[in-house]
Amino acid sequence: MAVPVEPEPEMTADVFGDGVDRARRYVELLATDGILHGLIGPRERARLWSRHVLNSAVAAPLLPADGTIVDIGSGAGLPGIPMAIARPDCRLVLVEPLERRCAFLVAAIAALGLENCEVVRGRAEQVAATHGGADAATSRAVAPLAKLAGWSVPFLRTGGELLALKGSSASEEIERDRAALLRLGLAELSVIPVGAGVVDPPTQVVRGVMGARPAAAGRSSRSSRRSGRSARG
Repeated sequence: MAVPVEPEPEMTADVFGDGVDRARRYVELLATDGILHGLIGPRERARLWSRHVLNSAVAAPLLPADGTIVDIGSGAGLPGIPMAIARPDCRLVLVEPLERRCAFLVAAIAALGLENCEVVRGRAEQVAATHGGADAATSRAVAPLAKLAGWSVPFLRTGGELLALKGSSASEEIERDRAALLRLGLAELSVIPVGAGVVDPPTQVVRGVMGARPAAAGRSSRSSRRSGRSARG
């Protein structure tokens, strides 16, 4: 017997505003095609709203206005599609290496009429070469923080933000990986809980701001030393 789909929580319309009907259609897609193609486990039907869709959408207010946002390892479109529905002013680039997942994402975007979304197939390391300069990079349950940051940083402009949706161990991950994150150029590291009163527990978002790129700084420093040697003769 199939697990019934979780009833729509009361706060859904407040979270999605005018996009609530799209959010409902997206949950239907996850509960049918998402399960059929192995992107969502059958038991997840019982918590599609609370654990997946709203859990992602409550972080949407953190996105920069009119920003270009890269969703790394988008999978079934989480958190990218709920964010795109909740924030039509933003452009979401869903990065996913697996063909069957990309096929679902393309079909879902078309079915939902999301004109502010695009799907790019490839590994993050490859895609960053053509989709850099983003205002933010987001992700959900993709990899440990240091590895995730290594994939995210190449997408970000200076001043761009890492916004990684994490679990209850978010603070511990920052402390464990702080040195690696700083080496990558991320500063102002913090954990922002969002969605209190909508999801329980609240979504934990690890935020970091991209400073000057260390590699660029290193090249500048070497160049200065060479210039200094030349000037001294």
